[in-house]
Amino acid sequence: MNQAIRVSVIDFVNAWPVTWGFLRGAVDGIELITDIPSACADRLRRGEVDAGIIPSIEAARIPGIRLVRGVGIASRERVRSVLLAARVPLREVRQVAVDISSRSSAAMVRILLEDLVGIQPEFHPAAPDLPEMLRHHDAALLIGDRALTADLAGLHVLDLAQGWRELTGGPFVFAVWAVRAGIPPEPFLWSRDFARRHADDIVREAAARTGKDEVLIREYLDGNLHHDLGSEDEAALAEFYRRAALRGLIPSAELPPFAGVPLVPRRDA
Repeated sequence: MNQAIRVSVIDFVNAWPVTWGFLRGAVDGIELITDIPSACADRLRRGEVDAGIIPSIEAARIPGIRLVRGVGIASRERVRSVLLAARVPLREVRQVAVDISSRSSAAMVRILLEDLVGIQPEFHPAAPDLPEMLRHHDAALLIGDRALTADLAGLHVLDLAQGWRELTGGPFVFAVWAVRAGIPPEPFLWSRDFARRHADDIVREAAARTGKDEVLIREYLDGNLHHDLGSEDEAALAEFYRRAALRGLIPSAELPPFAGVPLVPRRDA
């Protein structure tokens, strides 16, 4: 690569299995910028970067991008780091504070509360501070490390991946690698493959950051989450887009095209 690929990433624990190679400088030809999820998408939309790990719903809102096939951030049943926490039973929720760094989860919680719980509350953006959010609202949506470490004692909690599984029977894709036309997919697979080879390092550092036990972190990263996406995940993404488009949250339910077929196969170690 003659010119560096500008890549926007999130430095959340849940993304480390796909971003670790970039964060540790193991992939050549990359110019890295660290952002929150919503900012990754905004930079890509403005043309400030060539690629980003972005909320999956944002991939339907940015013209001309491609998805890197086979890699992302998803959950089959319970995610643990994307949560709606409420002071009252869910059916009594009237106002929801939404973490300002969230995009896919903000759309997903609207769908779940309407289609699964049967309510249509008001939504208000807020800084991700759970006590402050609940001081002014019935419920709060938290994502990432703050959700993983939040004190949920005494609250009514909806794990969004569990809710999505109950509603649709499928997994949920929270984030995808999105690239501009002409950007090769290989570096994003290399970053993931580097993370696989350094899984123990990731677990140790994630435990230190979150204060959680290493056993729990390993279960979270390699059980609650998965980062190799297959046909079931693509079908689930299409279902999310269908429901989002019905509500006018995205312009079209059509999936963006995928980047070219990877030249380098996945590695298992």
